Amino acid sequence: MRNLIKTLIVITALLFGNAACSAEVGKDYKLLNPAQPTSTKKIEVLEFFFYECSHCYHLHPLLAAWEKTMPKDVEITYVPTIFRDSTTPLALTYYALESMGKIKQLDDAIYQGIHVQNAELYDLDSIASFVAKQGVDRAKFTAAYNSFAMQSKVVRAKQMIRSYGISGTPTLVVDGKYVITGLLPADAIRVLDEVIALARKEHSKKK
Repeated sequence: MRNLIKTLIVITALLFGNAACSAEVGKDYKLLNPAQPTSTKKIEVLEFFFYECSHCYHLHPLLAAWEKTMPKDVEITYVPTIFRDSTTPLALTYYALESMGKIKQLDDAIYQGIHVQNAELYDLDSIASFVAKQGVDRAKFTAAYNSFAMQSKVVRAKQMIRSYGISGTPTLVVDGKYVITGLLPADAIRVLDEVIALARKEHSKKK
């Protein structure tokens, strides 16, 4: 009798566990129509984020940890959002640091600075002072920030925000088609893995 009860408990746990891990379209993610072209042969993951967004701040450590162990057939790209002109400096900051190979070193510091230390990072001067305190060469950062290449990346980011219909952050988009937004951080990562599995099946059919 005890063995039967244990068996029933295990079966029930498996059933409910599988149900809990089944992402539903319209609930956990939506389908982008029309789907957008991707820039890689791998499964593409985009995160549209904003440094001042508290939800992005809470998702960031989970997504950073996920990136370290993500499958080899997956590629992730981060897109800073610009919903108004006053947010352009932080987008330029991301791209400038990325071009310098410093973004992984500074990402956490920027989030912590804004959300924990209440740092006011609203313009080039305040941001340059902040990153300099983190060990980044101020002159090189300023040059990168003001470069035409970074301005072009911001223009491209704005185009992507419009094309993907991004209205809030954080938003994850897989393969230009699957859109994940409005979930708790842990749920977003869970759904991300499941949606990647769907995208992988689609990739295998194309081979």
